[in-house]
Amino acid sequence: MGAIANINVDHLIGKEVGTATILKELARGGMAIVFIAYQRTLKRQIALKILPKKLLTPKTAQRFQSEAESAAILSHPNIIPVYEVGETDDFLFFTMQLVQGKSLGRIIDMVRKNLLPSRRTLPLEEAVRITTEVLDALYYAHGEDIIHRDIKPDNILVEKHTQRPLITDFGVAKVLRGEDERMPMIQGTPVYMPPEQILGRVVDARSDIYAVGTMLFKMLAPELPFPPYSSKTDLLKQKVRRKDGIFLKRPSEMNPSADEAIDRIVFKATAYRKEDRYEDCRQFKQDLETYAQSN
Repeated sequence: MGAIANINVDHLIGKEVGTATILKELARGGMAIVFIAYQRTLKRQIALKILPKKLLTPKTAQRFQSEAESAAILSHPNIIPVYEVGETDDFLFFTMQLVQGKSLGRIIDMVRKNLLPSRRTLPLEEAVRITTEVLDALYYAHGEDIIHRDIKPDNILVEKHTQRPLITDFGVAKVLRGEDERMPMIQGTPVYMPPEQILGRVVDARSDIYAVGTMLFKMLAPELPFPPYSSKTDLLKQKVRRKDGIFLKRPSEMNPSADEAIDRIVFKATAYRKEDRYEDCRQFKQDLETYAQSN
């Protein structure tokens, strides 16, 4: 991330890009910079994401393009919409909805710092609600032949006023049609990656289901109960080796609000073998809705 952190973009403030004018920098990621911009045509503030060409490699260009194209063909209340994709002499860019709120990852981090140990997890009802909405969006995306492959709390933005979760960052998404089917690529975030993704095997909807199940567990526990590991590579190796599952404890052992029913749901979603997980996101969502209604 050092290269992106050292790029000076002060000269871009006030610059017109596509139908928008850049107002101020909002955030930086591993390969891109996000600005708040003003869309002149529709008179609204939006987010504008750029990838400087000085950082361009085949891999970063492909990932940036994948993020823009995957999100642009999706239209769902829980997926951040992309408005415009383009290029200037200095960078690639796309514009999208500006979300007023925080990432789910940030929310979890804040909750875990609570002085009271009993309040270091999200309320069970909230965790279930967020998960069901994310599953609804993924079920729709999977129906459009798009697998996200990097579902995690940092890629879920939660609107401040409505508390609506929105999926973002389709940078490593896999489109299950056309050229993208040629070779599996090992991309994603180790904590949330299922074994088949680590091994470079074919991923499908059930790979995203594993990530969502892990994310649900993270919302319910003060920490994820992984076996001790020395590095991300070590964690990946253990995930592949431990065919009985990577978690050493159940949610109900770590959260008094959880019970055996939510244990079964989490462990079904995060089963080692794809065949043992939920068949699709709708099935997972239905189990959670049934659980919520009975509690």
